[in-house]
Amino acid sequence: MSTFNLSLNHHLELPDDVFRLLREQIYKRTGMWFADSSKYLLQKRLSPRARELNFDSFQKYFYFLQYDPRAESEFDHIYDLVTTNETYFFREPAQLTAFTEEIVPDLLARKTVKKIRIWSAGCSSGEEPYSLAMLLQEAGLYNQGTFEIFASDINQQVLAKARKGVYRENAFRATTPELRERYFTRQDDNTWRISDEIRNRVSFGRLNLYDEARVSLLGHLDVVFCRNVIIYFDDASKRIVVTNFYNRLVDGGYLLLGHSESLISLSTQFKLRHLKNDMVYQK
Repeated sequence: MSTFNLSLNHHLELPDDVFRLLREQIYKRTGMWFADSSKYLLQKRLSPRARELNFDSFQKYFYFLQYDPRAESEFDHIYDLVTTNETYFFREPAQLTAFTEEIVPDLLARKTVKKIRIWSAGCSSGEEPYSLAMLLQEAGLYNQGTFEIFASDINQQVLAKARKGVYRENAFRATTPELRERYFTRQDDNTWRISDEIRNRVSFGRLNLYDEARVSLLGHLDVVFCRNVIIYFDDASKRIVVTNFYNRLVDGGYLLLGHSESLISLSTQFKLRHLKNDMVYQK
């Protein structure tokens, strides 16, 4: 038996120089930065893919990424494999309460045309934008205005899952039984399907937050949710992404980040607002 076959059960070794080159290419395209400590993560997640394409070393895989015409679509595969998508419905509830009880009423009060455009940036498998749609419904806000919710991610696999709207038990760790009964249908395989009414309130698209030209096509927005996403970026990329948000938001529009994230030392373009329920950024 050849040594190649023997090693099929093991991960390919990712040499330091190839790791640095690969990380540089991902960074150049997406702004996502993998620190030295992430080398093993990349090795573990990309080894099976390199093997699937019949490469017996990371050097050969990287050569393919440099020179093969299929490289761009292969990078799409890489983004799907290296981004972590851990999320669930109604995450960070204080912020969501601030959204329905303070942010939306403030925006509606200031508008003559009662239309609010919301972007869920880095939406993963759809739990966040669907949570927003359910909360707007619960608060009776659809009777007071028109709401457009656009949700995006760079990872095509999670977007496919989001469009389907079918979820397993672990997505409901912060969902009350009443809300689950109202908006989901239990299926034979013990998964739950979101109601068409809520599903039709959200549109999904693939978008790289780092791509200023594509982001600008979104037009003007009132609220941007980008929670637990910019942790993947280094400071230089974070500044680009936050500037993209700033340019898309209307004056007085809101940016909601994850609780572990802040704009300190990144941007002075937003002011931190201390609302009754939570702290948020406002343009």
